[in-house]
Amino acid sequence: MTRRFDGSKLLVATHNKGKLEEISALLEEFGVEVISAASLGLAEPVETETSFVGNARLKAHAAAKASGLPALADDSGLCVEALGGAPGVYTADWAETPSGRDFVMAMKRVNDELEAISAPMPRRAEFRCTLVLAWPDGHDEVFEGGMSGQIVWPMRGDQGHGFDPIFQPNGYGITFGEMDRWEKNRISHRADAFRNFVKGCFT
Repeated sequence: MTRRFDGSKLLVATHNKGKLEEISALLEEFGVEVISAASLGLAEPVETETSFVGNARLKAHAAAKASGLPALADDSGLCVEALGGAPGVYTADWAETPSGRDFVMAMKRVNDELEAISAPMPRRAEFRCTLVLAWPDGHDEVFEGGMSGQIVWPMRGDQGHGFDPIFQPNGYGITFGEMDRWEKNRISHRADAFRNFVKGCFT
């Protein structure tokens, strides 16, 4: 049985303002006050796990323990079938450089690796998102979401972020990078996980 959320305050274990706004809007109808880890000055733990659920759990429990509030964390990434699921949990790492994240470099690496093995078309991929809601007593609930599609090259569009310009979701002729952000937010892997989270803990 899924544990219901019955508090009035939810801590979101993120320092990302956009993500906080997105979650606040989703939970507005339930009268929940959403606050961020950044606003409480909580440090972001190092993501040492090798799975999305492991990293999301680590972040959620660290925030719940430090704040005494129920805490929600997510971990997400791009999994390319022909690359054995890579970059997967290391999605952001593929973009790391000494001077910050370079996603153009990371997208080029995805394409170069697919070309190197002559991966057949369509080059199937999936964006995955795992959400973990943790309580200060150590209990947690896990919710997953996904969006299937294919890798395209060259990059298309300047909307969205990360690997969006090379990901074309199933059923669409455009990439996430070409898509209106509200449309993307409605169909994305994160939206899918949030629907499951709201269904499980709020409705």
